Amino acid sequence: MLDDDIREETRVIMRPKKPPRPKSEVFLNKHDPHPRRKRFSAFGGDSPFGKSDAYIKLEQLGEGSYATVFKGYSNLTNQVVALKEIRLQEEEGAPFTAIREASLLKELKHSNIVTLHDIVHTRETLTFVFEFVNTDLSQYMERHPGGLDHRNVRLFLFQLLRGLSYCHKRRVLHRDVKPQNLLISETGELKLADFGLARAKSVPSHTYSHEVVTLWYRPPDVLLGSTEYSTSLDIWGVGCIFVEMITGMPTFPGIRDTYDQLDKIFKILGTPTEDTWPGVTHLPGYKLQMLGFFKPRKLGLSFPRLYDINEGETMATSFLQLNPDNRISADEALRHRYFASLPKKLYELPDELSIFTVEGIYLHPEPNRHHGHRA
Repeated sequence: MLDDDIREETRVIMRPKKPPRPKSEVFLNKHDPHPRRKRFSAFGGDSPFGKSDAYIKLEQLGEGSYATVFKGYSNLTNQVVALKEIRLQEEEGAPFTAIREASLLKELKHSNIVTLHDIVHTRETLTFVFEFVNTDLSQYMERHPGGLDHRNVRLFLFQLLRGLSYCHKRRVLHRDVKPQNLLISETGELKLADFGLARAKSVPSHTYSHEVVTLWYRPPDVLLGSTEYSTSLDIWGVGCIFVEMITGMPTFPGIRDTYDQLDKIFKILGTPTEDTWPGVTHLPGYKLQMLGFFKPRKLGLSFPRLYDINEGETMATSFLQLNPDNRISADEALRHRYFASLPKKLYELPDELSIFTVEGIYLHPEPNRHHGHRA
């Protein structure tokens, strides 16, 4: 179900059949009768951006529910780019998820958030031109099975929190934090991507659809049907990813449905009660007959590798709190003792600068735990 405000958004975005075109909006297609006239970029002015022939489409990289992503080449900057092509139905405008992603990303300028360079609009498609990043955390972990080097885990986590802290300060929730949406460059830069589900959170009491976030990274409050969530939604996903980077295995791999997912979580963290989480029994999904009753145990007993790392278990525990009110914020987490060994300079970096501009910060070779090929 779409929430009311999204329904309102789609109503606004849907176009009448033959709308009068504003003069500034020129379709960029091959049949343009005035090929030499100025093209207008989504980024304002009469720059060369927004021009379809500025980009060459190369091989397909992936396909989502409303877009196909291609590797591309920019004739403007002579750089490889990623082209996210959204198919437009004749009768309506771009899907609201695309509009939302574009409007949010144009405002978010940070080295740990993927950069949106340009938007190209033709009659059939809307194409987002992103910076090209060669892999994502999911693929990176597949290439290095058995858990990542602890020093790299620390750098990836720091960058993820840095990007999220920037979003959360601007009241933007990502809502789909998972390894596939964390791009990793060759130098080890991590960038939050795919803001299709993200949204600016305007009023704390706003209720949202609880059908968000891939099951494995979805927090228990949302699984139990809560629609009153805030930045803590993204933080649960961070905790799942942190443990997964260390162990090499998904933290809570539910296989069937919401209740199987809750079972996986409660077996480790305990089944919540009114004492441990006031209000939990009033959530629509809190059905005792569907929930097993488990006692809480320390995370380190389930994931012993957390004990191999200084402050590893305390860091993981501060993310993976059942009660969303008890989860650490991204900003607080950046100042956690787990990061004590990192240079203080990292905290003075301007938003646009990568952590790899700081001396002594570099990606370490991953341990070859399995006799597979190494990237």
